[in-house]
Amino acid sequence: MESQQSRRTILRVAKRLDDAIESRDVDFIISCFAEDCGIEILGIKLKGKDGVRRWLDWMYANISNIKFTPITIMIEGNTLFEEFIITATTPRGAEISSKQSEVLVFENLRIKSLRLYFDRLDFADVVAKDFFRRAVLRRIVKLSLEGLV
Repeated sequence: MESQQSRRTILRVAKRLDDAIESRDVDFIISCFAEDCGIEILGIKLKGKDGVRRWLDWMYANISNIKFTPITIMIEGNTLFEEFIITATTPRGAEISSKQSEVLVFENLRIKSLRLYFDRLDFADVVAKDFFRRAVLRRIVKLSLEGLV
């Protein structure tokens, strides 16, 4: 019974975190993390609550609205794995849809570790501001799929 209760509690904390990210409640988001937490995103490692704030500042500078749609959630012990789709809007009004995955490791119901995985090319077309850059991105995507499709 303890295991099921812990699973439900972890799921509830993760859902509250998603809701806080969607509503841009930075103080609540930061409170969900342990003092000595770590975040890994795009090959960059951020440490502590200052790292959480840097991640949030970066994310909210590039995305004005965000909505999470869960696909798969698995919990084993103190670790939650989630596959989800984000639907987002940039400050310039461009729409983005990105399939992502995250691994959250909890310690005393605070996030000790967050590893976030997504294809940065989901966002590249939106940040490429001119025809030349967009053409280069399309070429990179095409080359990366060569032999697969």
